[in-house]
Amino acid sequence: MAEDKKNVTSEPAKDHWFSIDGIKKEAKRVRWPKWKTEGNTAGIGQNTGEVLLFTGFFVAYFVFCEFIVTFVLRFIGIGA
Repeated sequence: MAEDKKNVTSEPAKDHWFSIDGIKKEAKRVRWPKWKTEGNTAGIGQNTGEVLLFTGFFVAYFVFCEFIVTFVLRFIGIGA
């Protein structure tokens, strides 16, 4: 028991990951996404298309709702 306490240091171990070599090593470990769809995983191109389509749909939806609200308010005499 006394031997275990002698080997334990009060200082935390230094982390040398923040260096150019460490950054290069970590960048090689990253699983970078593919541009094209492969198997069951969507590629960047497909994901980008889905996001643009989704965004375009909601832009059209909110513009349409704005026209409806404006029309109703003008019909009942509120607004210019």
